[in-house]
Amino acid sequence: MRPENQSSVSQFLLLGLPIPPGQQGVFFTLFLSMYLTTVLGNLLIILLIRLDSRLHTPMYFFLSHLAFSDVSLSSVTVPKMLMNMQTRQQSISHVGCISQLYFFILFASIDNFLLAVMAYDRYVAVCHPLHYTSIMREGLCLLLVAGCWILSCVRGLLHTILLVRLSFSADITIPHFYCDLVALLKVSCSDVFLNKLMIFTEAGMLFFLAFVVILGSYIRIGTIILRVPSTKRLHKAFSTCGSHLCVVLLYYMTVAGVYFFSSSWGSKDIIASVMYTVVTPMLNPFIYSLRNRDIKQALDMCVHKFKFFKQQS
Repeated sequence: MRPENQSSVSQFLLLGLPIPPGQQGVFFTLFLSMYLTTVLGNLLIILLIRLDSRLHTPMYFFLSHLAFSDVSLSSVTVPKMLMNMQTRQQSISHVGCISQLYFFILFASIDNFLLAVMAYDRYVAVCHPLHYTSIMREGLCLLLVAGCWILSCVRGLLHTILLVRLSFSADITIPHFYCDLVALLKVSCSDVFLNKLMIFTEAGMLFFLAFVVILGSYIRIGTIILRVPSTKRLHKAFSTCGSHLCVVLLYYMTVAGVYFFSSSWGSKDIIASVMYTVVTPMLNPFIYSLRNRDIKQALDMCVHKFKFFKQQS
């Protein structure tokens, strides 16, 4: 097929998930349920943090932004996937594909940076408890979150602009359920050396920088705890850091499996993509609520208030 400039390509075709035609309805119901659970669970976390003054702390401030980012990340990809499964149409417009790519990179990057910020917050809470309020002051928290958003916006624009300069064949097929950067580069007719170089330098550097912050924070936490080991201290550290550590492991294992340890695009990569775009955002509220006493207490308080107002009415 004759290469064309991407600006002349009217649409792309998304192959979607490798699901047998007879099972489309089952998987549509499954993914719709998972998406609704993601939205409701994360919005509930945001609402509880907003309503309960006891949760107006740096940790929950960062958690509310992570919950918003998770809802947005799923909303960028899942609704379009569900619509394609229901209508059996695989097309996505050129503008829609580029927009989806930009917002996917934006919210995936925010997740990455916020997990690093939350790890630093846990490090200060465990290793410097007496100075926690003076270190994690409101101004610093706002600055850290603003930095996450600004860096993520710049990353999204950088990779999107580099992609727009590439050429594609007309009505090209993308072997994925959304417009993923790596999948688009594999089907481009142009030289993608600069794009790949940017992924493995800029994206890789920021990815590993955030991972080093997380790893360094937890190594320091472990060193402090093991210096004077005690059951009470271990339990406190686990209750403080356990939820965040579970989310970190789930997020980084799936992302690394797709972008850094994959030699060819295949079913295993699509499954990993489903993990961090659908499954991980859905599990985050459960991980934080099931392992967090403050969230449970806030939820109980809201339920009791709701029952009280219902009885009064």
